[in-house]
This record gives sequence, structure tokens and C-alpha cells, in this order.
Amino acid sequence: MTAPGTLYGLGVGPGDPELVTLKALRLLRACPVIAWPANPEGRSMARAVVAEWIHPGKIEVPIVMDFVSKGRESALAAYDAAADTLAGHLAEGRDAAVLCEGDPLFYGSFMYLLERLSGRFPVSVVPGITSVAACAAVAARPVVSLDEGLTVLPATLPEDALHARLAATEAAAVMKLGRHLSKVAAVLDRLGRAEGAVVVVRAGHPDQRVLTLPEALSEGVPYFSLLLTRNRP
Repeated sequence: MTAPGTLYGLGVGPGDPELVTLKALRLLRACPVIAWPANPEGRSMARAVVAEWIHPGKIEVPIVMDFVSKGRESALAAYDAAADTLAGHLAEGRDAAVLCEGDPLFYGSFMYLLERLSGRFPVSVVPGITSVAACAAVAARPVVSLDEGLTVLPATLPEDALHARLAATEAAAVMKLGRHLSKVAAVLDRLGRAEGAVVVVRAGHPDQRVLTLPEALSEGVPYFSLLLTRNRP
């Protein structure tokens, strides 16, 4: 009887190939099957980070999703289909690596495959550098110190929820800014925390930028932007 393959969740970091861990790179090279989230055109940010190390002969499983859609039905169907495909490979003894930008279990798409396949096959997760750590490094800005607490929030939350959570924390990282930036800025302004906020756009990519909040509001920022705020300098 063939031993089942192992499902690996590989964090490939925020976008800079030099921030991929040695362990993730070793497993990427070793696994015969590689899966990665893709948009309807087939492009994948996670795959692009490690593209130079994906050699011909790999079995690739794109997980195609409509990231613009507000509903979850298409995404859930894509994860179901990908889990079925990966289960077939794992049952035949082939190890499979699922690429995930940032960390697999920090807002990572890998968690949805983990839910579907854990308990059926061996699983191993390789952590990656998160967007919070990457943005702090790019901005050369401490995230927390001493007895401070950190709250990580998606900008997609309703305005009143953002206000309540930001008011209750010493430091925060607000992710997924995009079209929600003005809402986040309004909350920070009411809390008297707008002046010290910093916005990092596409950390780890060649076009990364560090902006003040007024600059970010003037220029507009994409979805993959993150705001850091802290009560102390």
C-alpha cells in the first residue's frame, strides 16, 4: 500500500524572493506537486515570488478565484475543487506544496485547504514573513514595545467596529486598505492618531512605498497596503 503524501503549506513571504526561508525553498524544490492561488487570468502573486525556482516537470495546480467578487461561493468552490485534486495526488503518495504569500495561517488561503485535508493526510506548515513584519521593516518603525499590545485589523470592517477596536489598543496594523483607506483615516482622525500613522504599499515588491496618511489619501493605495499606528512615537 502506498504511503500518503504530505501536504505542505509554504509561506513565501511578502514578495521579495530573498525573504523566502531556506526550508520553504527546499520543500518547493522537493515536492512534485505545487498549488497556488490565481486570479481568473491565471496570475499568482505567490507563484511569482518563487517562479525562478519552479523547474519544468512539476505538476502545477492553480486555484483560480475571483478576488473581486464580494460573495464567497466561488472561492469556496475553488477550494473544494483544489482539495479534491490535491487529495488525489496525496493518496498516490505525491507530496504537495501549497504556496501562500506571507504566512500560510495569517490571513492565508492555505487555511481553507487545511480545513478540507487535515485528518486525511499528513500536514506540515512552513511559516513565512508576514506583511506586518515586512511593512514595519520597510518603514523602519517599531510595531510594539515593552507591555504594549498589538491589534491586527482588516480595513474591511464597518467604521464603528474599526473605531471601537482602534480606541482599545496601543498599537495596530490595519490591512487590506485599498478603497477603505478614507474610512480608516476618518477613524484615526477622530481618535487623534492620524498624524503618526504610516502606510506601506506593496512591501517586498520592487515598487514598494512608504507614505504618510495625507500622501496615501492623495494618491490612493491598492488592496495590498498596510497602515501602522501606535500611541507612542
